[in-house]
Amino acid sequence: MDMIRKLRWRFIAISMASLFAVLLIIMGIANVLNYQSVVRGADETLELLLEYNGVFPEFQNLTPGNRPDGQIPVRPEDDHDEDDDFDDLFDRDDDDSHTDLRLVGRRGGRTFSEETPYSSRYFTVIFDQAGAIQSVNTDRIFAVDEDEAETFATKALATHKSSGFLDVYRFAAKNSDGSTIVVFLDCEERLSTFHNFLLTSVAISVGGMLAVFLLMLLLSKRIVRPFIDNYEKQKRFITDAGHEIKTPIAVIQADTEVLEMDLGEDNEWLHDIQTQTEKLTSLTNDLVMLSRMEEAGRNIQMIEFPFSDVVTEAAGSFKALALTQNKTFETDIEPMLSLTGDEKAVRQLVSILLDNAVKYCPEGGDICLSAKSTGKSITLSTYNSSAPVEKESLKHIFDRFYRLDSSRNAKTGGYGIGLSIARAVMEAHKGKIEATTKDGTSVTITATFPVK
Repeated sequence: MDMIRKLRWRFIAISMASLFAVLLIIMGIANVLNYQSVVRGADETLELLLEYNGVFPEFQNLTPGNRPDGQIPVRPEDDHDEDDDFDDLFDRDDDDSHTDLRLVGRRGGRTFSEETPYSSRYFTVIFDQAGAIQSVNTDRIFAVDEDEAETFATKALATHKSSGFLDVYRFAAKNSDGSTIVVFLDCEERLSTFHNFLLTSVAISVGGMLAVFLLMLLLSKRIVRPFIDNYEKQKRFITDAGHEIKTPIAVIQADTEVLEMDLGEDNEWLHDIQTQTEKLTSLTNDLVMLSRMEEAGRNIQMIEFPFSDVVTEAAGSFKALALTQNKTFETDIEPMLSLTGDEKAVRQLVSILLDNAVKYCPEGGDICLSAKSTGKSITLSTYNSSAPVEKESLKHIFDRFYRLDSSRNAKTGGYGIGLSIARAVMEAHKGKIEATTKDGTSVTITATFPVK
Protein backbone atom coordinates (compact mmCIF):
# COMPACT_ATOMS: atom_id res chain seq x y z
CA MET A 1 0.00 0.00 0.00
CA ASP A 2 2.81 2.40 0.88
CA MET A 3 4.47 1.62 -2.43
CA ILE A 4 1.34 2.52 -4.39
CA ARG A 5 0.82 5.62 -2.29
CA LYS A 6 4.39 6.72 -3.05
CA LEU A 7 3.82 5.93 -6.72
CA ARG A 8 0.70 8.11 -6.72
CA TRP A 9 2.50 11.08 -5.19
CA ARG A 10 5.43 10.59 -7.53
CA PHE A 11 3.03 10.68 -10.47
CA ILE A 12 1.47 13.89 -9.16
CA ALA A 13 4.89 15.45 -8.55
CA ILE A 14 6.17 14.60 -12.05
CA SER A 15 2.97 15.88 -13.66
CA MET A 16 3.07 19.14 -11.71
CA ALA A 17 6.76 19.61 -12.49
CA SER A 18 6.06 19.08 -16.21
CA LEU A 19 3.17 21.55 -16.11
CA PHE A 20 5.31 24.10 -14.26
CA ALA A 21 8.09 23.75 -16.86
CA VAL A 22 5.66 24.24 -19.76
CA LEU A 23 3.98 27.25 -18.14
CA LEU A 24 7.36 28.75 -17.28
CA ILE A 25 8.49 28.49 -20.90
CA ILE A 26 5.22 29.94 -22.24
CA MET A 27 5.19 32.77 -19.69
CA GLY A 28 8.85 33.49 -20.29
CA ILE A 29 8.45 33.70 -24.07
CA ALA A 30 5.28 35.82 -23.84
CA ASN A 31 6.74 38.29 -21.35
CA VAL A 32 10.08 38.55 -23.14
CA LEU A 33 8.30 39.32 -26.41
CA ASN A 34 6.08 41.84 -24.61
CA TYR A 35 9.11 43.56 -23.08
CA GLN A 36 10.92 43.61 -26.40
CA SER A 37 7.85 45.22 -27.96
CA VAL A 38 7.93 47.95 -25.29
CA VAL A 39 11.64 48.58 -25.87
CA ARG A 40 11.34 48.47 -29.63
CA GLY A 41 8.45 50.95 -29.68
CA ALA A 42 10.31 53.34 -27.38
CA ASP A 43 13.53 53.07 -29.40
CA GLU A 44 11.72 53.81 -32.67
CA THR A 45 10.22 56.95 -31.18
CA LEU A 46 13.61 58.00 -29.77
CA GLU A 47 15.25 57.36 -33.13
CA LEU A 48 12.77 59.72 -34.77
CA LEU A 49 13.42 62.40 -32.13
CA LEU A 50 17.19 62.08 -32.50
CA GLU A 51 16.95 62.54 -36.27
CA TYR A 52 15.24 65.87 -35.75
CA ASN A 53 17.38 67.11 -32.85
CA GLY A 54 14.94 66.28 -30.08
CA VAL A 55 11.65 67.44 -31.64
CA PHE A 56 9.02 65.79 -33.78
CA PRO A 57 8.95 66.82 -37.45
CA GLU A 58 5.88 68.39 -39.01
CA PHE A 59 3.55 65.65 -40.04
CA GLN A 60 3.81 65.23 -43.77
CA ASN A 61 4.16 62.03 -45.76
CA LEU A 62 7.82 61.63 -44.91
CA THR A 63 9.88 58.81 -46.31
CA PRO A 64 13.65 58.38 -46.43
CA GLY A 65 13.55 59.42 -50.10
CA ASN A 66 11.83 62.77 -49.78
CA ARG A 67 13.06 63.95 -46.35
CA PRO A 68 16.00 66.39 -46.47
CA ASP A 69 18.66 65.42 -43.97
CA GLY A 70 19.15 67.76 -41.07
CA GLN A 71 16.09 69.87 -41.87
CA ILE A 72 12.53 69.94 -40.69
CA PRO A 73 10.54 69.67 -43.92
CA VAL A 74 7.74 72.15 -44.60
CA ARG A 75 5.19 72.43 -47.33
CA PRO A 76 6.59 74.28 -50.34
CA GLU A 77 3.43 76.31 -50.84
CA ASP A 78 3.48 77.64 -47.27
CA ASP A 79 5.12 81.05 -46.83
CA HIS A 80 4.08 81.74 -43.27
CA ASP A 81 6.08 80.92 -40.18
CA GLU A 82 6.80 77.52 -38.68
CA ASP A 83 4.08 77.71 -36.03
CA ASP A 84 1.46 78.36 -38.66
CA ASP A 85 2.85 75.40 -40.62
CA PHE A 86 2.25 73.11 -37.68
CA ASP A 87 -1.26 74.52 -37.11
CA ASP A 88 -2.24 74.35 -40.75
CA LEU A 89 -1.01 70.76 -40.91
CA PHE A 90 -4.16 69.51 -39.21
CA ASP A 91 -6.60 71.72 -41.16
CA ARG A 92 -7.85 69.08 -43.58
CA ASP A 93 -10.55 69.16 -46.18
CA ASP A 94 -12.93 66.30 -46.66
CA ASP A 95 -11.27 65.02 -49.80
CA ASP A 96 -9.15 61.87 -49.79
CA SER A 97 -6.02 63.70 -50.88
CA HIS A 98 -5.11 64.49 -47.26
CA THR A 99 -5.18 60.91 -46.07
CA ASP A 100 -1.44 60.49 -46.54
CA LEU A 101 -0.77 63.47 -44.26
CA ARG A 102 -1.37 61.16 -41.29
CA LEU A 103 1.83 59.26 -42.01
CA VAL A 104 5.24 60.31 -40.87
CA GLY A 105 6.88 57.20 -42.30
CA ARG A 106 7.69 53.61 -41.41
CA ARG A 107 10.56 52.36 -39.30
CA GLY A 108 10.92 48.72 -38.37
CA GLY A 109 7.39 48.06 -39.60
CA ARG A 110 5.85 50.75 -37.35
CA THR A 111 3.78 53.65 -38.67
CA PHE A 112 3.91 56.95 -36.77
CA SER A 113 0.72 58.95 -36.75
CA GLU A 114 0.02 62.61 -36.18
CA GLU A 115 -1.00 61.76 -32.61
CA THR A 116 2.51 60.60 -31.67
CA PRO A 117 3.75 64.05 -30.47
CA TYR A 118 0.71 64.43 -28.21
CA SER A 119 0.93 60.92 -26.73
CA SER A 120 4.69 61.06 -26.10
CA ARG A 121 6.22 62.70 -23.05
CA TYR A 122 9.91 63.37 -23.41
CA PHE A 123 12.73 65.77 -22.57
CA THR A 124 16.04 66.57 -24.23
CA VAL A 125 19.50 67.51 -22.96
CA ILE A 126 22.35 68.62 -25.24
CA PHE A 127 26.00 68.50 -24.19
CA ASP A 128 28.77 70.45 -25.90
CA GLN A 129 32.05 68.93 -27.02
CA ALA A 130 33.60 69.52 -23.59
CA GLY A 131 30.82 67.57 -21.88
CA ALA A 132 29.08 70.62 -20.39
CA ILE A 133 25.33 70.96 -20.61
CA GLN A 134 24.46 73.28 -23.47
CA SER A 135 20.67 73.24 -23.37
CA VAL A 136 17.76 71.52 -21.64
CA ASN A 137 14.24 71.18 -23.01
CA THR A 138 11.51 69.94 -20.66
CA ASP A 139 8.57 71.58 -22.41
CA ARG A 140 7.02 68.24 -23.36
CA ILE A 141 6.99 66.71 -19.89
CA PHE A 142 5.54 67.88 -16.59
CA ALA A 143 7.01 65.40 -14.11
CA VAL A 144 10.67 66.39 -14.71
CA ASP A 145 12.21 69.84 -14.19
CA GLU A 146 15.50 71.05 -15.67
CA ASP A 147 17.62 70.02 -12.67
CA GLU A 148 16.23 66.48 -12.74
CA ALA A 149 16.70 66.37 -16.50
CA GLU A 150 20.38 67.31 -16.08
CA THR A 151 20.81 64.60 -13.43
CA PHE A 152 19.23 61.94 -15.67
CA ALA A 153 21.36 63.02 -18.64
CA THR A 154 24.58 62.92 -16.61
CA LYS A 155 23.77 59.40 -15.39
CA ALA A 156 22.94 58.30 -18.92
CA LEU A 157 26.30 59.49 -20.25
CA ALA A 158 28.06 57.79 -17.34
CA THR A 159 26.69 54.42 -18.51
CA HIS A 160 28.59 54.82 -21.83
CA LYS A 161 25.61 53.27 -23.60
CA SER A 162 23.76 54.58 -26.60
CA SER A 163 20.41 53.58 -25.11
CA GLY A 164 18.93 52.13 -21.96
CA PHE A 165 16.55 52.66 -19.04
CA LEU A 166 16.85 55.06 -16.13
CA ASP A 167 13.93 54.63 -13.79
CA VAL A 168 10.85 54.70 -16.06
CA TYR A 169 12.59 56.69 -18.80
CA ARG A 170 14.08 55.15 -21.91
CA PHE A 171 17.00 57.21 -23.22
CA ALA A 172 18.97 57.36 -26.46
CA ALA A 173 22.12 59.38 -27.15
CA LYS A 174 23.61 60.60 -30.41
CA ASN A 175 26.77 62.53 -31.29
CA SER A 176 26.31 65.25 -33.91
CA ASP A 177 28.75 67.98 -34.96
CA GLY A 178 30.81 67.60 -31.78
CA SER A 179 27.81 67.84 -29.45
CA THR A 180 25.85 65.06 -27.81
CA ILE A 181 22.09 65.00 -27.65
CA VAL A 182 20.32 62.77 -25.14
CA VAL A 183 16.57 62.23 -25.44
CA PHE A 184 14.49 60.66 -22.66
CA LEU A 185 11.07 59.14 -23.33
CA ASP A 186 8.61 58.52 -20.49
CA CYS A 187 7.71 54.81 -20.66
CA GLU A 188 5.80 54.62 -17.38
CA GLU A 189 2.52 53.62 -19.02
CA ARG A 190 4.18 51.06 -21.27
CA LEU A 191 6.15 49.55 -18.40
CA SER A 192 3.04 49.54 -16.22
CA THR A 193 1.22 47.61 -18.93
CA PHE A 194 4.13 45.17 -19.12
CA HIS A 195 4.20 44.69 -15.34
CA ASN A 196 0.44 44.18 -15.23
CA PHE A 197 0.70 41.57 -17.96
CA LEU A 198 3.53 39.86 -16.09
CA LEU A 199 1.62 39.77 -12.80
CA THR A 200 -1.56 38.65 -14.52
CA SER A 201 0.20 35.83 -16.34
CA VAL A 202 1.87 34.69 -13.11
CA ALA A 203 -1.42 34.80 -11.20
CA ILE A 204 -3.25 32.88 -13.93
CA SER A 205 -0.46 30.29 -14.10
CA VAL A 206 -0.40 29.80 -10.32
CA GLY A 207 -4.18 29.52 -10.24
CA GLY A 208 -4.09 27.06 -13.12
CA MET A 209 -1.45 24.93 -11.43
CA LEU A 210 -3.44 24.93 -8.19
CA ALA A 211 -6.58 23.87 -10.06
CA VAL A 212 -4.71 21.11 -11.90
CA PHE A 213 -3.15 19.94 -8.63
CA LEU A 214 -6.55 19.67 -6.95
CA LEU A 215 -7.98 17.81 -9.95
CA MET A 216 -5.05 15.40 -10.04
CA LEU A 217 -5.33 14.91 -6.28
CA LEU A 218 -8.94 13.82 -6.71
CA LEU A 219 -8.63 11.92 -9.98
CA SER A 220 -5.37 10.14 -9.10
CA LYS A 221 -7.25 8.14 -6.47
CA ARG A 222 -9.43 6.71 -9.20
CA ILE A 223 -6.41 6.08 -11.39
CA VAL A 224 -4.54 4.04 -8.78
CA ARG A 225 -7.63 2.33 -7.35
CA PRO A 226 -7.39 -0.66 -9.77
CA PHE A 227 -3.71 -1.10 -8.87
CA ILE A 228 -4.52 -1.00 -5.16
CA ASP A 229 -7.25 -3.60 -5.61
CA ASN A 230 -4.98 -5.89 -7.63
CA TYR A 231 -2.18 -5.44 -5.11
CA GLU A 232 -4.47 -6.34 -2.22
CA LYS A 233 -5.79 -9.36 -4.09
CA GLN A 234 -2.25 -10.49 -4.81
CA LYS A 235 -1.27 -10.28 -1.15
CA ARG A 236 -4.40 -12.13 -0.05
CA PHE A 237 -3.75 -14.77 -2.68
CA ILE A 238 -0.22 -15.36 -1.40
CA THR A 239 -1.46 -15.68 2.17
CA ASP A 240 -4.35 -17.97 1.28
CA ALA A 241 -2.26 -20.05 -1.11
CA GLY A 242 0.46 -20.37 1.51
CA HIS A 243 -1.98 -21.85 3.99
CA GLU A 244 -3.37 -24.22 1.36
CA ILE A 245 0.12 -25.35 0.31
CA LYS A 246 1.12 -26.14 3.88
CA THR A 247 -1.38 -29.00 4.10
CA PRO A 248 -0.07 -31.07 1.14
CA ILE A 249 3.50 -30.33 2.23
CA ALA A 250 2.73 -31.73 5.69
CA VAL A 251 1.18 -34.82 4.10
CA ILE A 252 4.24 -35.32 1.88
CA GLN A 253 6.54 -35.02 4.89
CA ALA A 254 4.47 -37.51 6.89
CA ASP A 255 4.35 -40.02 4.02
CA THR A 256 8.09 -39.62 3.51
CA GLU A 257 8.74 -40.44 7.14
CA VAL A 258 6.58 -43.58 6.85
CA LEU A 259 8.43 -44.69 3.73
CA GLU A 260 11.70 -43.97 5.45
CA MET A 261 10.80 -46.47 8.20
CA ASP A 262 10.12 -49.14 5.57
CA LEU A 263 12.96 -48.39 3.13
CA GLY A 264 15.58 -47.07 5.52
CA GLU A 265 17.21 -43.70 5.97
CA ASP A 266 19.84 -44.27 3.27
CA ASN A 267 17.38 -44.12 0.37
CA GLU A 268 18.55 -41.26 -1.84
CA TRP A 269 15.12 -40.66 -3.37
CA LEU A 270 13.49 -40.18 0.00
CA HIS A 271 16.37 -37.93 1.01
CA ASP A 272 15.80 -35.71 -2.06
CA ILE A 273 12.06 -35.55 -1.32
CA GLN A 274 12.73 -34.49 2.26
CA THR A 275 15.27 -31.84 1.16
CA GLN A 276 12.97 -30.29 -1.43
CA THR A 277 10.03 -30.44 0.96
CA GLU A 278 11.99 -28.51 3.56
CA LYS A 279 12.95 -25.89 0.96
CA LEU A 280 9.35 -25.58 -0.16
CA THR A 281 8.21 -25.24 3.44
CA SER A 282 10.78 -22.49 4.06
CA LEU A 283 9.80 -20.64 0.90
CA THR A 284 6.10 -20.88 1.74
CA ASN A 285 6.69 -19.56 5.24
CA ASP A 286 8.74 -16.67 3.88
CA LEU A 287 6.06 -15.71 1.36
CA VAL A 288 3.33 -15.85 3.99
CA MET A 289 5.47 -13.78 6.36
CA LEU A 290 6.15 -11.21 3.66
CA SER A 291 2.47 -10.98 2.76
CA ARG A 292 1.46 -10.62 6.40
CA MET A 293 3.96 -7.83 7.00
CA GLU A 294 2.77 -5.94 3.94
CA GLU A 295 -0.86 -6.43 4.95
CA ALA A 296 -0.22 -5.42 8.55
CA GLY A 297 1.32 -2.06 7.64
CA ARG A 298 0.25 0.41 10.28
CA ASN A 299 -1.80 -2.18 12.18
CA ILE A 300 1.16 -3.98 13.75
CA GLN A 301 1.31 -3.89 17.52
CA MET A 302 3.88 -1.41 18.75
CA ILE A 303 5.33 -2.14 22.17
CA GLU A 304 8.59 -1.08 23.76
CA PHE A 305 11.19 -3.84 24.08
CA PRO A 306 14.96 -4.08 24.80
CA PHE A 307 16.43 -3.72 21.32
CA SER A 308 20.04 -4.26 22.47
CA ASP A 309 19.14 -7.61 24.03
CA VAL A 310 17.33 -8.80 20.88
CA VAL A 311 20.31 -7.93 18.66
CA THR A 312 22.78 -9.53 21.11
CA GLU A 313 20.81 -12.78 21.23
CA ALA A 314 20.61 -12.99 17.44
CA ALA A 315 24.33 -12.23 17.12
CA GLY A 316 25.17 -15.08 19.50
CA SER A 317 23.30 -17.56 17.30
CA PHE A 318 25.24 -16.63 14.15
CA LYS A 319 28.63 -16.01 15.70
CA ALA A 320 29.34 -19.72 16.21
CA LEU A 321 28.23 -20.45 12.64
CA ALA A 322 30.60 -17.79 11.28
CA LEU A 323 33.54 -19.17 13.28
CA THR A 324 32.98 -22.70 11.95
CA GLN A 325 33.26 -21.27 8.43
CA ASN A 326 36.52 -19.44 9.24
CA LYS A 327 34.88 -16.00 9.11
CA THR A 328 35.66 -13.14 11.49
CA PHE A 329 32.56 -11.94 13.35
CA GLU A 330 32.61 -8.67 15.34
CA THR A 331 29.84 -6.80 17.12
CA ASP A 332 29.43 -3.20 18.25
CA ILE A 333 26.12 -3.05 20.09
CA GLU A 334 25.28 -0.05 22.23
CA PRO A 335 23.77 -1.26 25.53
CA MET A 336 20.38 -0.33 26.96
CA LEU A 337 18.76 0.56 23.64
CA SER A 338 14.95 0.41 23.62
CA LEU A 339 12.72 0.38 20.57
CA THR A 340 8.98 0.66 20.15
CA GLY A 341 7.77 -1.82 17.56
CA ASP A 342 6.88 -5.42 16.79
CA GLU A 343 9.49 -7.45 18.67
CA LYS A 344 8.87 -10.65 16.71
CA ALA A 345 9.22 -8.86 13.37
CA VAL A 346 12.37 -7.05 14.49
CA ARG A 347 13.92 -10.35 15.66
CA GLN A 348 13.28 -11.80 12.23
CA LEU A 349 14.77 -8.68 10.62
CA VAL A 350 18.01 -9.08 12.61
CA SER A 351 18.16 -12.80 11.76
CA ILE A 352 17.62 -12.10 8.07
CA LEU A 353 20.41 -9.51 7.95
CA LEU A 354 22.84 -11.74 9.84
CA ASP A 355 21.93 -14.79 7.78
CA ASN A 356 22.49 -12.79 4.61
CA ALA A 357 25.86 -11.50 5.88
CA VAL A 358 27.11 -14.96 6.87
CA LYS A 359 25.91 -16.68 3.70
CA TYR A 360 27.49 -14.24 1.28
CA CYS A 361 30.71 -13.61 3.15
CA PRO A 362 33.51 -15.67 1.59
CA GLU A 363 35.72 -17.91 3.71
CA GLY A 364 38.25 -15.83 5.63
CA GLY A 365 36.10 -12.70 5.23
CA ASP A 366 34.89 -10.21 7.83
CA ILE A 367 31.43 -9.71 9.31
CA CYS A 368 30.43 -6.84 11.57
CA LEU A 369 27.13 -6.14 13.32
CA SER A 370 26.45 -2.77 14.95
CA ALA A 371 23.50 -1.17 16.73
CA LYS A 372 23.69 2.47 17.78
CA SER A 373 21.51 5.37 18.76
CA THR A 374 21.82 8.63 16.82
CA GLY A 375 19.41 10.68 18.90
CA LYS A 376 16.38 10.75 16.62
CA SER A 377 16.84 7.22 15.34
CA ILE A 378 18.33 3.80 16.08
CA THR A 379 20.59 2.32 13.43
CA LEU A 380 21.16 -1.38 12.85
CA SER A 381 23.78 -2.30 10.26
CA THR A 382 25.57 -5.37 9.02
CA TYR A 383 28.84 -5.41 7.09
CA ASN A 384 30.31 -8.36 5.27
CA SER A 385 33.04 -9.02 2.75
CA SER A 386 31.65 -10.24 -0.54
CA ALA A 387 32.44 -11.18 -4.08
CA PRO A 388 32.74 -8.21 -6.48
CA VAL A 389 29.44 -6.36 -6.55
CA GLU A 390 28.19 -3.39 -8.59
CA LYS A 391 26.52 -0.41 -6.97
CA GLU A 392 23.67 -0.48 -9.48
CA SER A 393 22.76 -4.05 -8.58
CA LEU A 394 22.36 -3.11 -4.90
CA LYS A 395 19.36 -0.95 -5.83
CA HIS A 396 17.40 -4.16 -6.52
CA ILE A 397 18.67 -6.23 -3.63
CA PHE A 398 15.39 -5.81 -1.71
CA ASP A 399 13.19 -6.86 -4.64
CA ARG A 400 11.44 -10.20 -4.42
CA PHE A 401 13.43 -13.15 -5.81
CA TYR A 402 16.33 -10.88 -6.81
CA ARG A 403 19.74 -12.43 -6.21
CA LEU A 404 23.12 -10.82 -6.78
CA ASP A 405 24.78 -14.14 -7.62
CA SER A 406 22.50 -16.96 -8.79
CA SER A 407 25.25 -19.56 -8.66
CA ARG A 408 26.12 -18.57 -5.11
CA ASN A 409 22.46 -18.74 -4.08
CA ALA A 410 22.20 -22.25 -5.48
CA LYS A 411 24.81 -23.31 -2.93
CA THR A 412 23.42 -21.34 0.00
CA GLY A 413 19.79 -22.14 -0.74
CA GLY A 414 18.59 -18.56 -0.91
CA TYR A 415 15.46 -17.53 -2.81
CA GLY A 416 15.75 -13.73 -2.63
CA ILE A 417 12.80 -13.39 -0.23
CA GLY A 418 14.60 -12.61 3.03
CA LEU A 419 15.63 -9.05 2.23
CA SER A 420 12.15 -8.36 0.83
CA ILE A 421 10.80 -9.33 4.25
CA ALA A 422 13.38 -7.03 5.86
CA ARG A 423 12.17 -4.12 3.76
CA ALA A 424 8.54 -4.91 4.63
CA VAL A 425 9.45 -4.92 8.33
CA MET A 426 11.14 -1.52 8.01
CA GLU A 427 8.21 -0.05 6.07
CA ALA A 428 5.83 -1.30 8.77
CA HIS A 429 7.99 0.52 11.35
CA LYS A 430 8.21 3.69 9.17
CA GLY A 431 11.94 3.19 8.88
CA LYS A 432 14.42 3.00 6.03
CA ILE A 433 16.75 0.28 4.82
CA GLU A 434 19.47 0.53 2.20
CA ALA A 435 22.41 -1.42 0.86
CA THR A 436 25.70 0.23 -0.04
CA THR A 437 29.24 -0.70 -1.00
CA LYS A 438 32.36 1.42 -0.66
CA ASP A 439 34.93 -0.66 -2.48
CA GLY A 440 32.89 -3.09 -4.57
CA THR A 441 34.05 -6.05 -2.50
CA SER A 442 31.84 -5.57 0.55
CA VAL A 443 28.19 -4.90 1.33
CA THR A 444 26.75 -2.81 4.15
CA ILE A 445 23.04 -3.00 4.89
CA THR A 446 21.72 -0.25 7.18
CA ALA A 447 18.28 -0.24 8.78
CA THR A 448 17.21 3.01 10.47
CA PHE A 449 14.33 3.02 12.97
CA PRO A 450 12.73 6.34 13.94
CA VAL A 451 12.59 6.95 17.67
CA LYS A 452 9.17 8.07 18.90
